Amino acid sequence: MLYRQVPKTGDELSILGFGCMRLPQKKGKPGDGKIDYQRAVRQIESAMDQGINYLDTAMPYHMGDSEPFLGKALGSGLRDKIRLATKLPPWSVKKKEDLDSLLNAQLDRLGTDRIDYYLLHALEAKNWKKLQSLHVLEFLNQAKRDGRIRHAGFSFHGDLDTFKTIVDAYDWQVCQIQYNFLDRFSQAGLEGLKYAAAKNLGVIIMEPLRGGNLAGRVPRDVAAVWNEADLRRSPAEWALRWIWNHPEVTMVLSGMNQEEHIQENIRIAAAAQPHSLSEKELALVERVEATYRQLMKAGCTGCRYCLPCPSGVDIPGCFEIYNSFHMFGDQKTARLFYLSRLYGGFGGIPAQASLCQKCGQCEKACPQHLPIQTLLEDVAATFEGRGLKITAWIIQVFFSFQRSSSIRRAKKVARKK
Repeated sequence: MLYRQVPKTGDELSILGFGCMRLPQKKGKPGDGKIDYQRAVRQIESAMDQGINYLDTAMPYHMGDSEPFLGKALGSGLRDKIRLATKLPPWSVKKKEDLDSLLNAQLDRLGTDRIDYYLLHALEAKNWKKLQSLHVLEFLNQAKRDGRIRHAGFSFHGDLDTFKTIVDAYDWQVCQIQYNFLDRFSQAGLEGLKYAAAKNLGVIIMEPLRGGNLAGRVPRDVAAVWNEADLRRSPAEWALRWIWNHPEVTMVLSGMNQEEHIQENIRIAAAAQPHSLSEKELALVERVEATYRQLMKAGCTGCRYCLPCPSGVDIPGCFEIYNSFHMFGDQKTARLFYLSRLYGGFGGIPAQASLCQKCGQCEKACPQHLPIQTLLEDVAATFEGRGLKITAWIIQVFFSFQRSSSIRRAKKVARKK
């Protein structure tokens, strides 16, 4: 296992982190988030034995079961051998007092007295403004002083300008961004990666395989390009090595749930040095990227010239998920991303395609001259409908209940102390 240092903390983190959003689930229980406890524990213990020293979770993962699972799994002496990360859910924060209550609830759920890396979850412009108004930075400072958290960071799903604004707003230790060879210019992108690293932030990468889609059944045209390589590698190895080739990257998170995938990723992480890919190999990855883009339904490059939309539509975000839906055929994941990131399923600001009022401003600004209004109609027809509204309502009710019950339990524990 190779390690890279977080500049501001001095921690030597394994370049492969274990993401706990896609742990193995019990057979016969698809979609309910119920974790196969024994199998997941064996996977984590094996990964730790082979050098992984960072576990990443969050309150909503596995429909709320991921944090309690780790609290139980790490209770047998493993806690002090690992850097533990979780995240503050902005959608569950209604008032300033919730910041403390939620952190205390998470400490209780995780069965620990401190969190090594505490991240503000899935920041973008609007929820960042909301958290600022509730003095979240003062809260982080206090939580550091009293020892409940060791280091602070944020994960991100917004635009580049907002990313830079957040990076400059606080003395963060780490940030977490979505990055892979298809997302070089999406969200924070390559420029954001370099910007954060230049500010001495540890940069943690999520979605390196786009939810596994870059490593699964790749399109025939893409496979043909990979097969031209002088040195044969799996699509997963190409994608991971491409990210680790960047010296600015501290760690790549992988949501691993198959034993063979864990072993493959650990093997790759033992040799993936920065600048280890040749110019010829990098050119091959660029050709694979170009081939994927030829298969996209919407030829959006993520330049964001179409924004801001007067109606609040996240146009590039809509097209990113729409393209993934058609390129990879993973309808479940695409619908979940649409629901959570664009439809306000986790309590965020709605930015879905159906909000379009056909003003035409976006089409005038688009350098690709895309028929954006027509494409947004297709996006809405693909993802939206009565079923989505009902699902969004159910999820919002669930997380509201989770928030309330977690806070009540944390207050009960505090009174006993």
